Amino acid sequence: MHMQQNTTKPLLDSGKMNTSQITGRINISIFHIAQDKQSYMNMLYLLVSFPLGLAYFVFLVTGIIVGIAVLFPIGVLILLFMMTAWKHIAAFERHMAIDWLHVDIPPLSYPSPILMTRWQRLLAQLTNSMTWKTLTYDLLKFPLGVFSFVITIVLLVMSVGITIVTLTIGLMTAPFFILFIMLQDVSHVKEWLQRYLLFALTGFGLCLIMLHLLNGLTLVYGQFARLMLGMSDTAWRLEEAQAVAAQERARAEQAEQRRHELIVNVSHELRTPVTSISGHLESLLMATEKGTTAPPPAELYNYLNIAHQEVERLGLLVDDLLSLARMESDELRLDMQAVVASEVIEEVYQTLMPLALRERQVTLVRGSALNLPPVLADRQRLIQILLNLVRNAITSTPPGGIVSMNLEQADPQHLALIVEDNGVGISANELEHIFERFYRTDASRTRTPGGFGLGLAIVHDLVTAMGGSISVESTKGKGSRFTVLLRIAKPR
Repeated sequence: MHMQQNTTKPLLDSGKMNTSQITGRINISIFHIAQDKQSYMNMLYLLVSFPLGLAYFVFLVTGIIVGIAVLFPIGVLILLFMMTAWKHIAAFERHMAIDWLHVDIPPLSYPSPILMTRWQRLLAQLTNSMTWKTLTYDLLKFPLGVFSFVITIVLLVMSVGITIVTLTIGLMTAPFFILFIMLQDVSHVKEWLQRYLLFALTGFGLCLIMLHLLNGLTLVYGQFARLMLGMSDTAWRLEEAQAVAAQERARAEQAEQRRHELIVNVSHELRTPVTSISGHLESLLMATEKGTTAPPPAELYNYLNIAHQEVERLGLLVDDLLSLARMESDELRLDMQAVVASEVIEEVYQTLMPLALRERQVTLVRGSALNLPPVLADRQRLIQILLNLVRNAITSTPPGGIVSMNLEQADPQHLALIVEDNGVGISANELEHIFERFYRTDASRTRTPGGFGLGLAIVHDLVTAMGGSISVESTKGKGSRFTVLLRIAKPR
């Protein structure tokens, strides 16, 4: 029992290995290569390199010479085609080295975060060092393929030939060898057998050496492919920094463009109510100046009512612009909590129902399924969303029409807040634009006073910020249906 415990101790206990242990581990590592499938995959890669390299060389050299020799512009088109071709060849070789040799090769290029024109892409390829490195690799594939093919065939033929010779000689001389040993001193039988087996296995040993040499050659090939078919770490970091800078520059240009469009649109939208207010007040001043008789009460009321409506429109525009400014500067703060959506519907109903009936002769109704769970939302922002949707519905509905607010379960994770009307509707080609800023449908452009085209854009941004989504269905002349999907609040 004691001897068994000693033999099972780790070799690190003594800090040394004896000769037999070292020899055993070396033998395992040497013979393992003959069982490893990767060794034969490496050999196949070296053999295939020759025909592939020959095909690449003939194709690329012929194409480049023809492209240079042919007159403009056909020659330029041929060269551009050859540039694309050697890029695809390099990508194929990269994937082949990764799949066959299991080499970790970085990408050929860094993905561009911005869209470029064809001319910009061409200039980027011509100034990129990877373009010419890949061409060099494709052309060197032929001489390297010839070298690897010859080395592989020579080593394979030598090792197989020597193996066959040694085994043949061993089998032919085995009977004589055994007879010779029987006539000699029996004490040396073991030694003579070891020598005979060593001689017989000489060819197999050469096969193992051949596999080691070919594995070493493919290791060099893999490192060469990694160097030529992948970006260096420095080049990758440089491209990444340039891409980030280009993305930030494009973002700044877009922001500047949006600011410019905002100024133009706001100036245009302000002109109409300001002109209306100024014109009606000027008419009142002219009617009452120098002690003249004031206009009749009905006419005076009409002037003041129009001015009052335009002031309210200006107030709504200012509120919308403040909301946009907060969202643009990421200053919009949402107080996300569990909100009973039916209570929000009731609050909006009590606010807008009298106005809809008095000013537009439109009936506002509401409904809600029973026992619905609360939604995860900012209550004040949800009220703002619903107010905008219902106001738009009331404005687009002719007198005598109906606008409805409903709440129902859409799926196990969402509730659907639905605002529907039987108004003028929206044409199909306008549906994809209605959530854009300052976009107004044809019907809203003809209304006086109309909206500013900001309400639905703000609704879309607020719904998205709360993790929901909004969609619209509409038929021209029959009405519209807006559906807001809100996440159900998880119980604490």
